[in-house]
Amino acid sequence: MSENNARQASLSQGQQPERFTCVDRCVDAVIERLGGNIVLGIPLGLGKPNAFVNALYRRAKQNTSIRLKIVTALSLAVPATQSDIERRFAEPFFERVFGDYEALEYLYDVKRGQVPDHIEVCEFFFKPGDMLGAPYAQQHYISSNYTHVARDLISHGVNLLAQMVAVEGDVSRGDYRISLSCNPDVTLDLIECMEREPHFSEHEVITVAQVHRDLPFMPNDAEVEHRHLDFMIDCEEAQSTLFSTPNDSVGLVDHMMGVYASALVKEGGTLQIGIGAMSDAFVNALLLRQQRPEQYRRVIQKLNIESRYADLVEKDGGLDPFEQGLYGSSEMFVNGFRFLIDAGVIKREVYDDLDTQLAVNRGESAPSEARGKILDGGFFLGPRDFYQWLRDASPELLAKINMSSVGLINQLTDNPPLLRAQRKHARFVNTGLMATLSGAVVSDGLEDGRVLSGVGGQYNFVAMAHQLADARSILLVRATRGSGDERVSNIRFFYGHTTIPRHLRDIVITEYGIADLRGRSDREVYAQMLNVADSRFQPELLAAAKKAHKLPQDYEIPAAFRNNTPDALREHLKGLEREVLFPEFPLGTDFDDTELQLLPALKKLKALSTSKGAMAKALVRALPQKPSESHRAALERMGLWQPQGIKETVVQRLLASLL
Repeated sequence: MSENNARQASLSQGQQPERFTCVDRCVDAVIERLGGNIVLGIPLGLGKPNAFVNALYRRAKQNTSIRLKIVTALSLAVPATQSDIERRFAEPFFERVFGDYEALEYLYDVKRGQVPDHIEVCEFFFKPGDMLGAPYAQQHYISSNYTHVARDLISHGVNLLAQMVAVEGDVSRGDYRISLSCNPDVTLDLIECMEREPHFSEHEVITVAQVHRDLPFMPNDAEVEHRHLDFMIDCEEAQSTLFSTPNDSVGLVDHMMGVYASALVKEGGTLQIGIGAMSDAFVNALLLRQQRPEQYRRVIQKLNIESRYADLVEKDGGLDPFEQGLYGSSEMFVNGFRFLIDAGVIKREVYDDLDTQLAVNRGESAPSEARGKILDGGFFLGPRDFYQWLRDASPELLAKINMSSVGLINQLTDNPPLLRAQRKHARFVNTGLMATLSGAVVSDGLEDGRVLSGVGGQYNFVAMAHQLADARSILLVRATRGSGDERVSNIRFFYGHTTIPRHLRDIVITEYGIADLRGRSDREVYAQMLNVADSRFQPELLAAAKKAHKLPQDYEIPAAFRNNTPDALREHLKGLEREVLFPEFPLGTDFDDTELQLLPALKKLKALSTSKGAMAKALVRALPQKPSESHRAALERMGLWQPQGIKETVVQRLLASLL
């Protein structure tokens, strides 16, 4: 029997969890074992067992003798619509994408401040911006580095762990394997704690697995032994649609940051990627570098990257396609990684044996029996086709993708010599909301104390970039936000909240360029940050820096950086096929062709609604014109081809004029 088959056999043997085909019966069993004081830990994101959590939450609401605390993060919900026009567009799309996803009932109560007094819900990470106006969520937020979450769950007295899992085999006969799939991130750290921490010998801890048949089965570290589970729910009522996150649209600003960052990735290195449009833009730029090298070079020339940052690119980056490829080590296995795997960018194998890894680093071949991996990830969440790609992946590919713990991925404490050898030339690419002239970055909160999202693992990766000799932390920050008179600079002289402190400053990128800050004096840092600020805000930022004695009174921003404006950026890119090189949805989209036609018009309509004057002018132009046949599909999709009443007629003609 091979080593891999032997391991799989051992995982499917031993004590079997008690199986339930009814969610409420499992809740009964949990309460019988734990009594009336339950502290429930559930994963962030996709891995929540919603059916079980909802049943337990309902039971606690009905029975005030049950004291329930839920500790979790990133509770997902189908977005709410704010207007009739949004509802017309969104509802058919949501039905297609989210299907019968079972909403989290506690989340509804959290947002409305209606959580009963004998129940508490705490989260260490929010969907960005989702809880800014939710007092209950703000008051029950737990600020934790991702690597500290397992520790903090223990301090809260967790006695119930519940998670959605994938299985392979025949559950009814007890001949099956179990995978933590999308969320081994904290669970594996907790399993380790359960086996070595004295806390867990003081009281009983119950573990509940809820089987989902569509969840991709991930092997390697994500596979767990039966003995780690007490109860398993396997029934139809727990098979609602997996939550998915449609890809964000990516604008030119984000694409430019992606290009700059792509030039700082070194051949044969290591890659961590955050989530969102900026990260998708970065992946798109890496794909250009790999698959369209000539066009990529033209973009590099248009942005003057080689002339402005020649030393930095030569030392810490590169512009050529990847031959050795990269190894992925990222708390989140983002959708972009699958494109990089398919394109042969993520292909550098690392090994969990130090001697083998050091030999490979010297250019020697690994032994034939050595099992390499190309990616370590802590959790995944993404669009529907990402999940399908994982389900369709070959066993050979999945064997090289290791879903594991954040204790392993987000730090170096597990096995420092091995991890340092694996993570050579690491680039940790994440996003921020604002940056100060001192190089501090704001990513997770506002200066009034409200939490925007949470630090997650960002601090971990920035700190690790300073611990690894040849690593760099790259933080992407849009130079401005807002529009018109409400546009403000995201490069600030000072801001009353910090996620990444200035003593950990490294590389900050905006759409206007790269600020290389590590080890620099304040004079150099302030000057470099001014170089990547929007020129409409440079005079006041420069004046503030001089007033604080951070720059000489006679200092001037170099001429090459005094035309940082959107118009100048577009001028730089003239002659390029922007729609081809920088598509709005570089990693694909769940929108159909008609919806893609509607999106720009709906964005214009939303912008008009903020200005009475602009809206009045638009109506004067639109109302006399009847929609043409070319508008039919879009208007039918919105239920407005045959309007009912004056209001629908006005909306129809206004929308048609914007198509």
